[in-house]
Amino acid sequence: MNQASDKSIAHTAPYPVTAVILAGGKGRRLQGQDKGLVHFQNRPIIDILLEAIAPYVVELFINANRNLDTYADYGYPVIRDDRKGFQGPLAGISTALSQASTSHILTLPCDGPLLTAAYVNRMCHFLTTSETPAKATTKMQPIVAHDGKRLQAVHALIPVSIRDDLETFLHSGKRGVGEWLLHSSVIYRDCSDHPEWFQNINTPAQLDSLQQAALRRREI
Repeated sequence: MNQASDKSIAHTAPYPVTAVILAGGKGRRLQGQDKGLVHFQNRPIIDILLEAIAPYVVELFINANRNLDTYADYGYPVIRDDRKGFQGPLAGISTALSQASTSHILTLPCDGPLLTAAYVNRMCHFLTTSETPAKATTKMQPIVAHDGKRLQAVHALIPVSIRDDLETFLHSGKRGVGEWLLHSSVIYRDCSDHPEWFQNINTPAQLDSLQQAALRRREI
């Protein structure tokens, strides 16, 4: 693990969770670029996400496997996958589950520049109130965002208590986040009123499209 000197997050943060920005991929479809460091509206996406998310959680990790010093400059702990070879987001989630000091981690990908603080509220609100999502009878199940059309598997609130289940899944050779979550009996969190949260950047064309859309919104 490459660990930055911990940046202090206020203990008055609303939600007692560890946010994990998943930036450990190779960016194959984006010409090998590190997607968290790609610029969107003249800012690295990681910068946009940290500004939106960090004030609302008590702990925050950046999961990365390259450009570690660049990520460390942001002042938050940088955690590498425990497994070698860029094995996908589940490897980063597993590492975060083993290192989080909270009961849950909140995951988000590094390539979604339209995510806002409202995402944290939507996913974590029930942890600090008596309210729970439909069908929630325990705090031992993952809660996963649903955009109204499909499950958004890497946008999830995951209890650290199910790490052993994830390790068993990974040891079986499987790597799919959605497959593991469905195996874990997830609770869906309705986010159909904000489908833009889940727009991400996988290709240069998608980056250009989101940039142009953002410019048009600014001009209205």
